[in-house]
Amino acid sequence: MYVADTIVAPATPPGRGAVAIIRLSGKEAIAIARTLWRPRKPGELRPRELRLGAIRDPSSGATIDEALCVIFPAPHSLTGEDVVELHCHGGVYLVRRILALTADLGARLAQPGEFARRAYLNGRIDLTRAEAIADLVEARGEEALVRATAQLSGALARHVEGLREKVIGIRAYLEAEIDFADEDLDLPSRAQLASSINELADSVRLLRDSFARGRIAREGVRVALIGKPNAGKSSILNLLLGSNRAIVTPIPGTTRDVIEESISLGPWSVVLSDTAGLRDSVEPIEQLGIARTRAAADEADLLLAVFDSSRPFDSDDAQVVAATRERSGIALLNKCDLAARLDRERLRAEGMKLRVVEFCALTAYGLAELRRHLEVTIDQMAGGPQTDGSPAITRERHRVALDQALAALQAAHDAALASMPPEIVAVDVARAADALASITGAVSTEDVLDAVFSQFCIGK
Repeated sequence: MYVADTIVAPATPPGRGAVAIIRLSGKEAIAIARTLWRPRKPGELRPRELRLGAIRDPSSGATIDEALCVIFPAPHSLTGEDVVELHCHGGVYLVRRILALTADLGARLAQPGEFARRAYLNGRIDLTRAEAIADLVEARGEEALVRATAQLSGALARHVEGLREKVIGIRAYLEAEIDFADEDLDLPSRAQLASSINELADSVRLLRDSFARGRIAREGVRVALIGKPNAGKSSILNLLLGSNRAIVTPIPGTTRDVIEESISLGPWSVVLSDTAGLRDSVEPIEQLGIARTRAAADEADLLLAVFDSSRPFDSDDAQVVAATRERSGIALLNKCDLAARLDRERLRAEGMKLRVVEFCALTAYGLAELRRHLEVTIDQMAGGPQTDGSPAITRERHRVALDQALAALQAAHDAALASMPPEIVAVDVARAADALASITGAVSTEDVLDAVFSQFCIGK
């Protein structure tokens, strides 16, 4: 429930820094700022004018810090309420001290996402724009940044609202049939209505199917490197990262746990997981590492299966091939600078279905080809390169709502073709409209809002 009190939080990350921003929002925000902060030169604070002054302890009059202050009176502010920002020095204790002073004057520490939630409740943004703010903060690649920026500009909201307006238009025909059954109105036939509903369902389905690309853009792609011990997985991870993140030794079983690091690959963010070597082992600690390897492989979107081409195929390699069955990814024949004892024909004969790339982690031979194939594979996972600029949904909440809209439209289509009473068809059409409205928040519940805004950081 929305309580119209005054909230406060740092709008900058915790820790020591050059500058920290403390944000207040609510009825008492400006009054609190005027009590705490005094301008260096006399004069009233004017809206959206950044001025230098001092923050003082009201009880002692002692100066705490020199700081800039800016006010944004309601309704033309981030939250639609009175908003104040204090730009102070970024000391950890200093920020805590100023927050404590605002609390003494009646402000409450904001919950995660509470500023954005108030902006939504006050009509400043819809839910898709609120989610886009969180996506911008979390963006780890160009595709994620482009998607979040487009969503923040309202592209997804406008598209969904356009679909909803078409649903409402269909319902209007049904309501006219109900209300003016005795009138000689020129209304669409049931077959025509069913055709319109079917066309609309196709548009909804197209948006629903964009979830694969949107999810990958927002969350990144998880790629697990798997292979037997000493196949070169850690060397390949270091090569892809451009740094010595993983320990590399000639001793088998050096990697015992999963090591994760992120890289950018074209427009995509990729999370690489280096894993313990797959083999039969009786050593308890190594067994734990191997179990984690299998779990990481199961959770990954793609696999990089690494084979040592200087050693003959063995039972450990067979475990790696088995782990790639029915999976997407790339197989690497590493150490191709040495005399070959394992080639792609043997891998194919043993059941390897993935694309095989000859590779050398020592000289970086095959690196460009690997990156190219990875990018193409991710594009295919995402439904192919997108050039039409149409919006893509990024969250499971969106996908579920569109599934509900599709189910309701299918029921309305079937009812219309079966010449059911208009009241029956109208109920299903109304369900579709409500499902679409839930995406932007035109129809929402407290549970939905809690789920959306709890993912934000404090101060947003």
